Amino acid sequence: MNNEMAYLLGMITGNGAVQRGPSETTIVIEIPHKKLETEFNRDVALYVKASITDMRQILEPVLGTSLVFNQNPNVSFLSFRKRNEDYLMREIIRYIGGATSADNVRISPEVFSFTLDERKQFIRGFADVTGYIRRSNYFFDKEAHRVYFEIPHNWGLVVDFCNMLKSVDIPVQNIDWAHPNMRDGKLVKYNQGNHDFWKKEHQVKVWATEYEPIGFAVIHKQEALSAFANEHRVWLQKQGKSPEEVTHRYYWDSNGKGKAKPRHPGETDVFLPIEIRGMHFDSWKDIAEKLGYNKES
Repeated sequence: MNNEMAYLLGMITGNGAVQRGPSETTIVIEIPHKKLETEFNRDVALYVKASITDMRQILEPVLGTSLVFNQNPNVSFLSFRKRNEDYLMREIIRYIGGATSADNVRISPEVFSFTLDERKQFIRGFADVTGYIRRSNYFFDKEAHRVYFEIPHNWGLVVDFCNMLKSVDIPVQNIDWAHPNMRDGKLVKYNQGNHDFWKKEHQVKVWATEYEPIGFAVIHKQEALSAFANEHRVWLQKQGKSPEEVTHRYYWDSNGKGKAKPRHPGETDVFLPIEIRGMHFDSWKDIAEKLGYNKES
């Protein structure tokens, strides 16, 4: 393993699709744009295209082949193809197992044994294809900026990624689970007839200041991260607070409890993993603890 391979593996795990053929395998990695302009009113597509140039210089020597780049207004695609017996392809498939996309992939236990630098690069690759930072994603106060990572309906991958962050000492500030108690905690949408409103992607949220040491390779994301992390840090310092003491905190080190929520008919839905199906939760923390993101994991 090396940093470049760890970064590539993070990208594939975060938002890759694996198309296996009888003799060759194609891997396609999506980098969603979400918005047409950056937080600083610049063209996202151009920034991603510039970022791809840097990624190619890092990854193509590892791949031993060219990366194909395609783009539309909402997403950029990186892809490559190699023969099934190629050593690199066999290694990638070994790490992701039988997964075909982010919907069913898990982070291999071997990744947790990577060196600290390799784990950071894995996270960076994962973040470049799943992570976002926007001025609107603050926590109550407009200066309290966060990075958030969108993960599809793959509960295990959420827990794996949170534990990967923990392995490099980055606490998760919040997990917005695709669970009826979290996404429709007061049954507003359910009572309006929208019974499946809560079935969205999961979002893992981390303070910008905590994620800053990892960073992004996608240029516009890195620019926003640097600016917003600094804004949060300065805001806290003006209040006489140490940023690290405010943000570097795991949920199990605090006493906060969620407000009591009413029972939701969706609590028994087959969309939910069997480990928590039929259970009621008042806090995202209780779901995290039950599924394996906790102090002991």
